[in-house]
Amino acid sequence: QVHLVESGGGLVQSGGSLRLSCAASGGTFSGYAMGWFRQAPGKEREFVVAINRNGDRTYYPDSEKGRFTISRDNAKSTVYLQMNNLKPEDTAVYYCVADDKDIIGTLPDMWGSWGQGTQVTVSS
Repeated sequence: QVHLVESGGGLVQSGGSLRLSCAASGGTFSGYAMGWFRQAPGKEREFVVAINRNGDRTYYPDSEKGRFTISRDNAKSTVYLQMNNLKPEDTAVYYCVADDKDIIGTLPDMWGSWGQGTQVTVSS
C-alpha cells in the first residue's frame, strides 16, 4: 500500500474554486491508479473521479463533468483535483485513494489505500 496525504481543502463560497492535492509516498507512484472519493455528513462515501496509472484515462460521473478535473504528476508523486463552480452540495470530506490495479473503480472497496481526508466546505 502507498501512504497518501491530502491538502488544499477549506472554506469557499458557492461558485468558487479549490484545488486539492494528494502526495503519495512509500510506493512507485506510477504503478497506481489514483482517485478521489468524498463523504458528506450522514451520507455514504461517494466516488468523485479517478485517473489511470499513466494519466491518459479518466472517469467522471455526470454530476462532476465540466466542473472537476483530475490530473497527476508522476514525477512529483502527486495527484490533483481541480474543482470549479463549487456548490454547497459539494461540501464533504474528500479522500484521496490509490490502487495498484489499473482499473478505475467507483466502489470504495475497489481501492486499497486511503488518505486521511481533507474538509471542503462550500457556503451558499
